[in-house]
Amino acid sequence: MLTFLHAADFHMDSAFGALTAFQAAGRRRESRELGFRLANYVNQHKIELVLLAGDLFDSGGAFRETGEQLAEALGQMNARVFISPGNHDWVGPGSPWLTLNWPENVHVFREAQVTAVDLPEWNLTVHGASFTGPERTESFLAGFTLPENGRVHIGLFHGEIDPPEPRYGPIRREEIAASGLDYLALGHIHRRTEPLRFGKTLCAWPGCIEGRGFDELGEKGFYQGSIGENGGISLEFVPFAQRRYEVLEVDVTGRAPRAALEAALPEDTARHLYRIVLTGESGEGGTDARGLRESLADRFYALEIRDRTRVAEDIWAREDEDSLRGLFLRELRQRRRQARSETERQTVDQAARFGLAALDHRDLG
Repeated sequence: MLTFLHAADFHMDSAFGALTAFQAAGRRRESRELGFRLANYVNQHKIELVLLAGDLFDSGGAFRETGEQLAEALGQMNARVFISPGNHDWVGPGSPWLTLNWPENVHVFREAQVTAVDLPEWNLTVHGASFTGPERTESFLAGFTLPENGRVHIGLFHGEIDPPEPRYGPIRREEIAASGLDYLALGHIHRRTEPLRFGKTLCAWPGCIEGRGFDELGEKGFYQGSIGENGGISLEFVPFAQRRYEVLEVDVTGRAPRAALEAALPEDTARHLYRIVLTGESGEGGTDARGLRESLADRFYALEIRDRTRVAEDIWAREDEDSLRGLFLRELRQRRRQARSETERQTVDQAARFGLAALDHRDLG
């Protein structure tokens, strides 16, 4: 039985622009250490074959130090390593795939057309190709068909299956089914997919190995697989990210915002990046989202709190008062009824809170 690892989309040297300069520098440092963590895993679990499906760097102009560290880490793996560069780290002038000396156990597919490497000791052939520009409109598998020869065949590409717009290595389902591949290891899609089968070919995207923003939520990692003596392939997803991005909605209706938030928080938040969205109804004082963030920030690697609450209905009940408060509320209530979007209603609610605070000489911050 042969054990393998399929990972993709490291995006090393990402800017992490939404974080503070200190946090962004820390995340970039962690991304450079990713290769060494992966090498430790490969060696400890006796992985024999490593398939890296592109976009390991966030751009073709990665820092040389980043490339050197990745090369060193891959060289520490007691495994054969194959890489098919993608649309971010495409092979071109100045690319680390051309300017660095990669270890002997590492094979980089540098050509736009599919080439193959035979591994007779495993009765296996790995087929791969590279992006040679930031886009590729042709399918890697167009006209690709393998003969039945008793070998196991793996395809390693960066691309999409039947995308609406053919810009990043589009591959058709029919091409996969006709390819004769046993396994198709893909990169580019940052959300992990469950394994798919077209014809006899099993294929999957492991997703990005570390989230970089709130559009890449939850557990991230890679697929670990095995190839049996009969050529059968099994896959298991392995969570591997050091930090997760999570979005948590908290309904504060009828409760103090701090108490509602505390009750909803999981215990293991210290290493992770959270966006907490407060919903439901809140009183005249609102939720004090800024104060909540400041008081809770040290319990997270990074924390955002967004106030999406609406003014409690009992506040509007005072619009019938024959007073300046009543006149103010009647005017805002009418504007709220005329609002054409939730954003406009939230703006009216905010105006009500600040106006009432001013009338009562309260400070909302």
